[in-house]
Amino acid sequence: MWNQKEIFEQIEIIDGKKSPTLVIQNATYLHSIFKKWMTGHIWIAGDRIIYAGPKMPVQLEGAEIVDAAGKRIVPGYIEPHVHPFQLYNPETFAQYAGRLGTTTFLADNLTFYMMLGNEKAFKIMDQLNDLPFAFYWWVRFDSQTVLQHEKELFNIKDIQEWIARKDVLMGGELTGWPRLLNGDRTMLDAMEAAKQAGKKIEGHFPGASDRTLARMKLLGTDGDHEAMTAEEVERRLLQGYAVTLRHSSIRPDLPVILRDIVESKWDVFDHLMMTTDGSTPSFHLDGVMDKCIQAALDAGVPPIDAYLMASYNVARYYGIDNIQGVIATGRYATLNFLDSDMNPVPTDVLSKGVWLLRDGQPTVSFDKVDWSIIPDFKPSFELTEHDLSDFPQVGIEMVNDVITKPYESNLDTKGDTLAAGQDESFLMLLDRQGAWRVNTLIKGFATHVQGMASSYSNTGDIILIGKDKKAMLQAFTEMKKLGGGMVLIEDGQVVASVPLPIGGGLSAENVEVLIRQEKELKDALAERGYGFGDAVYTFLFLQSTHLPYVRVTQNGLYNVLKNKVIFPVDGR
Repeated sequence: MWNQKEIFEQIEIIDGKKSPTLVIQNATYLHSIFKKWMTGHIWIAGDRIIYAGPKMPVQLEGAEIVDAAGKRIVPGYIEPHVHPFQLYNPETFAQYAGRLGTTTFLADNLTFYMMLGNEKAFKIMDQLNDLPFAFYWWVRFDSQTVLQHEKELFNIKDIQEWIARKDVLMGGELTGWPRLLNGDRTMLDAMEAAKQAGKKIEGHFPGASDRTLARMKLLGTDGDHEAMTAEEVERRLLQGYAVTLRHSSIRPDLPVILRDIVESKWDVFDHLMMTTDGSTPSFHLDGVMDKCIQAALDAGVPPIDAYLMASYNVARYYGIDNIQGVIATGRYATLNFLDSDMNPVPTDVLSKGVWLLRDGQPTVSFDKVDWSIIPDFKPSFELTEHDLSDFPQVGIEMVNDVITKPYESNLDTKGDTLAAGQDESFLMLLDRQGAWRVNTLIKGFATHVQGMASSYSNTGDIILIGKDKKAMLQAFTEMKKLGGGMVLIEDGQVVASVPLPIGGGLSAENVEVLIRQEKELKDALAERGYGFGDAVYTFLFLQSTHLPYVRVTQNGLYNVLKNKVIFPVDGR
């Protein structure tokens, strides 16, 4: 924010005693409060808008003058529900998104929380705050899986330290909401602390009934992003929820929902937001929040409403509209310049007073963050044939990318291989420190994958999948050589890989390179019988107990609905 000296210098610009650093003249800009296009001039000093209206500054000496005639200017886009750890890291994804006009993230803290202590996490967040980009955060109250030491990790003291930060705006998302209804003391205390601090609470209620929604509203939940139909949007709005509509790599619901809302003639756009909800890299090949806005325009949403759903609505809901989401005095100088209000892809992007894009060309690179704060992925143990000797004949059957159910197999699992062509494979979850393992089977993953290893998972533990135990061992070895990542092995050769050298879970490459790597991996898996949409999410959610019906966890194979372990973890 701005100190007293800076504020009085800004006032001197209004008084005609100093020049602004930048003037956007002949601007046609969207005023979020009036919900109309205004014309005038925008004065900027550093990262702040000093004035927007019909007047020009008295002093212009040394100021950069940009003539915006023929352009439409809108507030920078805000992504209100981003998981900035889907192979990319928060810095590289921010750089990629910023050049497409998405200049603000409200980001999940789960990876930082589980990978680092608060002190290290806060150091990285403070570095991210130095970027010409706006980062805000959620604080999680649960891990969305079953951990061996969850109570120690998710303790109220550490959660309260996150809540105390000004850049943390939200508690949740509440993937473990049944525990709230059952009176879980830590989650209830975290909810109460967040509400007392003025934070919003985000739900995670797919398919929730009116009764569940009402219960969770009474407990303090403010919003939810899990509506999959217009009817589910209506159900949430009727109970007073803020609703974020999702357009993601595994739930691309936004176009159909908005079309149905437009056809129903509901005047509710002021209460809606949009999100890509942590999509994997290749989903963003054609955009981030600009992609959501285009979907809204294509569905018939009035242009002004479409832009406000991705800017002002978010800022107002989270109480940051004094600095975000409005082109007016005192806000951050964060602007997108458009050729037309029907094309949300900007030609120029100004973020906190810094040009990220000029005439369609990138102008700056983000390289502020010291990722060495995150410990390297260096397993000190070896995996042996003995670890792969015993696989129970009960396991996980995939229904789609992320939904699973239990199944029992008739296969002989004592041998070194399973037959190619059928869809059953060996599956191991392995402690990243080598202390334990869970061996099981997975049905429906692929028909011809010999061996694959991934250090990318919900908890940072290691996942091995394949039909050939020796290929699985080789995939593990090759993954270790990379310092973490996803590796696919066939006939003794690496077929595809995604290196993840930052802690074993995050790429150091820019998103454009990462998209190519991810696409090569997904294409290779598809050629070998993976038949669903997003294999990366399959690896992420194999442990996630907020989804039905069976998961592989640190405690063993786990039945979600019965809340019980089917068989326990084995020590090594």
